[in-house]
Amino acid sequence: MIRAMYRRPDGAIRFDVKPDEFSNLIRDPAGLLWVDLVQELPTNCEPILRDSFGFHPLAVADALVQSHVPKVDDWGDYLYVVLHAVAFDQNGGELTTLELDVFWGNTYVVTHQSHALDAVERVWAACHRDERHLAAGAGYLMYRLADELVSDYMPAVEGIDEAIDRIEDQVFLAPPATLPEQIFTLKRTLLHLRRIIAPQREVLNKLARGDFAVVAPGDRIYFRDVYDHLVRMYDIIESLRDLVGGVLETYLSVVNNRMNEVMKTLTLITTLFMPLSFLAGFFGMNFFAPVAPFDAWTDEPAFLITLVLMIATPVIMYAWMRRRAWM
Repeated sequence: MIRAMYRRPDGAIRFDVKPDEFSNLIRDPAGLLWVDLVQELPTNCEPILRDSFGFHPLAVADALVQSHVPKVDDWGDYLYVVLHAVAFDQNGGELTTLELDVFWGNTYVVTHQSHALDAVERVWAACHRDERHLAAGAGYLMYRLADELVSDYMPAVEGIDEAIDRIEDQVFLAPPATLPEQIFTLKRTLLHLRRIIAPQREVLNKLARGDFAVVAPGDRIYFRDVYDHLVRMYDIIESLRDLVGGVLETYLSVVNNRMNEVMKTLTLITTLFMPLSFLAGFFGMNFFAPVAPFDAWTDEPAFLITLVLMIATPVIMYAWMRRRAWM
């Protein structure tokens, strides 16, 4: 889908802009054109980007190939900016990133989406409702797009935080066999999110410093605000990474403690029955059917003494272990 809106110099908004008008409309310094290419075939997008706007073939090729980290390229009279949106799956714990390519000039903004992004839809709807979003210029429109994308990061971070809380509860109750897999999935998710936010933070930092001719001095403060949001988000992610690492260590400690309890119980049982095994083995060596005249070993007193020893020995050892606080 190719859609466009144009704010005329008199403030009126046009929504019926045709692709063959793009090259003429961007020449008016008092107007603002926003072209949005949503899930459109590269064969349809490339002529518009190269012929109507005159973008460099390398920049066009980058926009049509969705495999880039966030970045900003300065092409003189326009900027090529790559930003990423994120979506977190609460059930699987996986993080999905979607790329937004933006060509930003003084009189136009061109966005390219391989998948429709909610953030762009919200900005598009806001421009439909209120033309003042376009009246502030291309820089402000670019800020709105970046701000909406970054605002979608917080639900993903909150979803990861809730997933960590659930895992913490499972660690101390009855951890399932899949718990380590869930922990490592969250670690990969946080690492993926960190790899996206770190370069995106640098992109906003460059836009906030105003190193580019396209960025007006009055627009720098807006990008500085988005940059501050990303800095705080980065700090939160680092804290969550430490928390996930602590959960993994706690899980391993709990598993080891439970294994120690099992080994302690088995050792106790072995220790209690060891004297019985000795007595049974000793008195089972044909003493009760002697081939020599050892009648004293087979009379009733010897049998009673043997029973007393077999009963008293584990009781005494149990009391001794309790006293030593081994149980």
